[in-house]
Amino acid sequence: MKILILSNRVPFPQNGGYPIVVRNTILGLVNEGHEVSVFTLNNKKQRTDIQNDDSLIKRIHYRSYDVDITISVWDIFINLFRKKTYSIDRFYDIGFERLLIEELKRTQYDIIQFEGLFMSSYIGAIRKNSNAKLIYRAHNIEHLIWKRLSEQKNDPIKKTYLSLLAKRIKSFELRYLHSFDAIAALTQQDKQQMLQFGTQIPIRVLPVGIDLTRYKPDYQKTEFPSLFFLGALDWMPNREGMEWFLENFSHDITDGDLRVKFYVAGHNIPDAFDDYEVMGKIFIQGEVDDALEFVNSKAIMVVPLLSGGGMRVKIVEAMAMEKCIITTSLGAEGIRYENGKNIMIADNRNEFFEAIKRCITDENFCRQIGINARQLIEQDHDTNVVTTRFINFYKELIKA
Repeated sequence: MKILILSNRVPFPQNGGYPIVVRNTILGLVNEGHEVSVFTLNNKKQRTDIQNDDSLIKRIHYRSYDVDITISVWDIFINLFRKKTYSIDRFYDIGFERLLIEELKRTQYDIIQFEGLFMSSYIGAIRKNSNAKLIYRAHNIEHLIWKRLSEQKNDPIKKTYLSLLAKRIKSFELRYLHSFDAIAALTQQDKQQMLQFGTQIPIRVLPVGIDLTRYKPDYQKTEFPSLFFLGALDWMPNREGMEWFLENFSHDITDGDLRVKFYVAGHNIPDAFDDYEVMGKIFIQGEVDDALEFVNSKAIMVVPLLSGGGMRVKIVEAMAMEKCIITTSLGAEGIRYENGKNIMIADNRNEFFEAIKRCITDENFCRQIGINARQLIEQDHDTNVVTTRFINFYKELIKA
């Protein structure tokens, strides 16, 4: 098959959940012998480095197009008085649309896959210039993220703004869901939400797939006990969750009963997080050179997600690295987990405290949770298995 993948950010390197999902999809399809083209927007104000994936890029038809998608305080203010959804509209660029049209006139594709809501603005032009089956890859239900964020806020101004944004995104999202030929959802929860919205096109749950050969735990290099968080802190649900965790547990870690070091890593950590750093106790490290090496070096991952949606790719990766993970029910959404067997679920402060206390005092328990976690990932999230399911889904749509 000839497959075109549209991405709203460069999926190289694998420094976040979105690029990991997209890149592994590309790799799986190429390895199965399909012709893959990738057209992506590139935020020209952010550094991208595709050198590490040079071998994969040589196997695909790859085009990136520079755009400026940063949001200023002025943009946020002006958006209050407009009916449009600026957080989505900023991904539309007439130059990129022309590039797509030229490509569609040259090449007849079987499948065109939209990686996330932000590429939906191009569907009209694509429909006019291609007979391909159009698939929407739902990384999450976007408006629910903003709705949950608004519900967590006490500040009435922030609460009102986020609620307004959620309503506008919902209107856009529901309008475009029905414009595709099919939807690939990451979680069963997202599929059920879409069905409740009245979506009638085929929806298939196809979870995150990862290349398990990259995940090789080495316990000799792991510091026990130790807690860590790894994620982008410019993504509001991550930032909100980590602020909650640090405000609730920094005293327990520095002067209380939780005798353990805590490491926070990820890109775009706000400067304000430096205030949480405590020498020898809490380390705000910023972006790390090798994410998997960082994960391997620590013992227990905490993911205090209070809002958001979809599947947390960093949790899937950490499970593949045989890590003991403590997260909320929302954080584990979409993963076929068993609480206390392959993950630890904690939905409030007391549950987090008890889970951390048990994990940092029982290394054998932590080790077994991690081993069970790896087994689950091998069963459900091997990219080879997920790719096969994707290809079968494509073939069903083409025959229909």
